[in-house]
Amino acid sequence: MDNNWIKNEFDLVSLGDERLNKRLKQIVQRVSESPESTINHACNDWAETKAAYRFFSNDTIDYKKILEGHIQSTKARCLKNSAVLVIQDTTYFNYTSHPKTKGLCALSRNRGKHKEKVETLGLLMHSSLAISTDGEPLGLLDQKIYSRPLISEEKKKIKLSSHNTSLPIEEKESFRWLELLRSNHKLNFPSTSKIITICDREADIYELFKLSNDIEMPVLVRAGQNRKVNKTSTHSEKTGEQLWTFIHKQPVIGRIQIKVPEKDNTPERIATLSIRFNNFMMNPPKSKTAGDSSFKLYAIHLVEEHSPKNIEPIEWLLLTNLTAENFEDALEKIKWYCLRWRIEIFHKVLKSGIKVEDCRLSTSARLIRYLAISSVIAWRILWLTLIARTKPDMNCNIFLSETEWKILFIKNFKKSKIPNITPNIKECVIWIAKLGGFLARKNDKNPGITHIWRGLKKFCDILEGGALAKVMGNI
Repeated sequence: MDNNWIKNEFDLVSLGDERLNKRLKQIVQRVSESPESTINHACNDWAETKAAYRFFSNDTIDYKKILEGHIQSTKARCLKNSAVLVIQDTTYFNYTSHPKTKGLCALSRNRGKHKEKVETLGLLMHSSLAISTDGEPLGLLDQKIYSRPLISEEKKKIKLSSHNTSLPIEEKESFRWLELLRSNHKLNFPSTSKIITICDREADIYELFKLSNDIEMPVLVRAGQNRKVNKTSTHSEKTGEQLWTFIHKQPVIGRIQIKVPEKDNTPERIATLSIRFNNFMMNPPKSKTAGDSSFKLYAIHLVEEHSPKNIEPIEWLLLTNLTAENFEDALEKIKWYCLRWRIEIFHKVLKSGIKVEDCRLSTSARLIRYLAISSVIAWRILWLTLIARTKPDMNCNIFLSETEWKILFIKNFKKSKIPNITPNIKECVIWIAKLGGFLARKNDKNPGITHIWRGLKKFCDILEGGALAKVMGNI
């Protein structure tokens, strides 16, 4: 397949040695051609495998350097859009089954019917994924991959939650939300670019909204705290009201219908949601200094007022410092937040497609370099999956050469007569997905990432066989 994308994403990388730059591109090519394979299976031979392991073992290579070229390419793609949504989220990689791997940290997980705590070992990844407002994944703008540092017994007694007031925000793990917001600001997007950061409930932190206002990088966050708002005196608890109480007092400005997909034993259904909104004053927590100020935010509330029996009604409360003065404004922000799910799919590609949790590199530092490379490949697979939906009529030459799409056509249709017109990207993605088991029946929906990454692997094998046959024919 066309590997120009590797050149585009990694040409600006400088690892201090041209041989390392070249090795990085080779590793990316091998892993992207065989996304479900281990490192040694993805490499062509033992020499390549040893070189890949040496690369991951090289402590002079900073994983942030690996991502530099891709981040610059992502920024360039962002500048072609009038508005860009930057989704922040955290995922956890479980390496408990790899006891010999050094440098892993404890991950707290609640499991079982009684939610007992089970200690697992692994790494954390917090990413900023840029997407267009129509859902096209544009790439990563920053990423933090880390192992939690060991903490003293004294600090263990302090609950290190996002909303604990006994520690400054800089000493909390939730500081990562602010770090990536600030790093995105340092990319120096022009004032004409509209960059909106979207986060889930864990990012409902006063400091994030304050930073957002200070550096003029707007945010859209799902509310997680029923805090007191609209206090007439900043530190007075005798005035104001609870956020949910405030929003439920607002009139319904409109209703929308959404399709709720099938889940567990619950069939697909159509839900009618009522929408309310208004602005309010976000007040600083009691622990903040007198210098911390209140500021205006908008609250947008969606609720399913008549849900089916025994089904929990859908309810969201979104907070933003973007203007929401009417129904159209509110609906725009709701549609943007719905696209937050894109980063969950990105995580799925990493874990289920590339199977990064199966990697058995022996230290956390080596795993982190591997995860940085895998993240760019995961973005590419996600882009291919979704570009066929967001821009289905685009020419397939952005992904396949003329020879490659013709081989793909013959493989799918068993015909020697090839069309004269180059197919679009949607057609080619469906053909690739069919190689991965997608049936493409009349009423089937768009192919998902599982079929696509399996189809990509099979297609790469077909292309390799074709190249070998061509060489044999010339002997």
